[in-house]
Amino acid sequence: MWQDMESKRRSAAEKAGRKGSEAVDELAVSMKHVQKYFGGIHALEDAQLELKKGEVLGLIGENGAGKSTLMKILSGVYRADQGEVTVAGKAVDYRTPREALEDGICMIYQELNLMDKLTVADNIFIGRESGKGIFLRRRQDRARAEELLGRFGLSIPLDIEVGKLTVAKKQMIEIAKGVSYHSKVLIMDEPTAALAVREIQELFEVIRQLKREGVAIIYISHRLEELFEITDRITVMRDGKYIDTMETASSTMDDLIKKMVGRTIVWKKKEKSRVSPDAPVVLEAKNMCSKDIQDISFVLKRGEILGLAGLMGAGRTELARLVFGADYRLAGKIFRDGREVSVKTAADAVACGISYLSEDRKGNGLAINLSIEDNIALPNWDEFARKGILKRRKMRSAAEQAAASVAVKMPSVSGLVRNLSGGNQQKVVIAKWLLKNSEIFIFDEPTRGIDVGAKNEIYKLMEGLIDQGKSIIMISSEMSELLRMSDRILVLCEGRLTGELDIAEATQEKIMEYAVMRSKPF
Repeated sequence: MWQDMESKRRSAAEKAGRKGSEAVDELAVSMKHVQKYFGGIHALEDAQLELKKGEVLGLIGENGAGKSTLMKILSGVYRADQGEVTVAGKAVDYRTPREALEDGICMIYQELNLMDKLTVADNIFIGRESGKGIFLRRRQDRARAEELLGRFGLSIPLDIEVGKLTVAKKQMIEIAKGVSYHSKVLIMDEPTAALAVREIQELFEVIRQLKREGVAIIYISHRLEELFEITDRITVMRDGKYIDTMETASSTMDDLIKKMVGRTIVWKKKEKSRVSPDAPVVLEAKNMCSKDIQDISFVLKRGEILGLAGLMGAGRTELARLVFGADYRLAGKIFRDGREVSVKTAADAVACGISYLSEDRKGNGLAINLSIEDNIALPNWDEFARKGILKRRKMRSAAEQAAASVAVKMPSVSGLVRNLSGGNQQKVVIAKWLLKNSEIFIFDEPTRGIDVGAKNEIYKLMEGLIDQGKSIIMISSEMSELLRMSDRILVLCEGRLTGELDIAEATQEKIMEYAVMRSKPF
């Protein structure tokens, strides 16, 4: 399967004209022998990076590899403890992000930095408006914004509040904002994490236009397949160290993965279901309906991983939220172990042994500013609090055992969960539901924003749950993930169930065929 994917990527690279294209040797950025410590932790050790003018450089590595730390040094958020940083041939030591911006270095973070209640034009030029006070020249700023968006062929209403736009449009505005600083270097951190396929292609067109204008771009992504379409070279980091820089056109997926994790990870489609035909049904949903879901029925068996596939907006998350009681159900019934249960709220679902791991870990899955132990204990609070008194020692012991059971990498459970990597944050979410003795786990995009090595760990945890007799509903936008993990796959399109595939017969082509079946219900 990887070979087919790589063939397509190489074809896309050739069409983009990278093979045989004129080399651009002038450096926009050079970072050498960079060291960074946080307390006693050596975050960067002799790290390095070279970025040419007018190129797209992929920057990859597992969570904790040092990518973000290196980029925060380049963009002025951190200062290096040692090392040399030059921009356009000039040695720099930025003390603030503003100093870096003034030098043409702009970083666009995965968590977009926009103000939802302000208009598109106001967001682009916030703090840099034409005029001052009551003499602001809004018409002039609006014209500047229109010209800026027009450069990339973007049609976005300038007077609309940013909060009313899609994530994809917000991403474009962040890029326009960065370009408005006359940026020579743009750093993009996971820019496609929440985008659909069509929106990703729109973003890539903007990136290609920036490249034609001579802007140098550092592109950080865990979606390795994207690198073969949009980058010229790829730099790999591991454990805070520089590993290698490769020409994209002459690299393979296996090369990247091996350099990232220091070992070979085998990606293989599951050949047949591990679930016996007579396995008991632990969950049945009948005729589920909501404003987004149209009359969907399905069953989940003990020890099964049931994949939910479909394009963006197909209704996968909406169906899962109906089962979990998080959204209002217009019609339908839910059965647990053959008995009808009333699931009108998330609390009802938890009481039935159903847990939900949201695709938005930070927004819905974790209390990001609380400790690891507090997060693990939250669904189990009644076990640790009696008459307003918290049994802290008992809670800590339980949290430590739960965290250890899923191998959370942490200094201690008293540390803040926000300081963990994405993969370890996901493990904390799993740990809190294990402590609650859940029998059914709904994983919504379980490895989104997680690197290759951490993905493997999450997969092993899921398989471990199955070995314990648990059952899983897994929503995923990654074909390889669906084909590797699922025993059976349901495919949705526009809120309808359009296909059901046993893993033995499932292929990417069949899944896509059902995923675009807009007029013919299953």
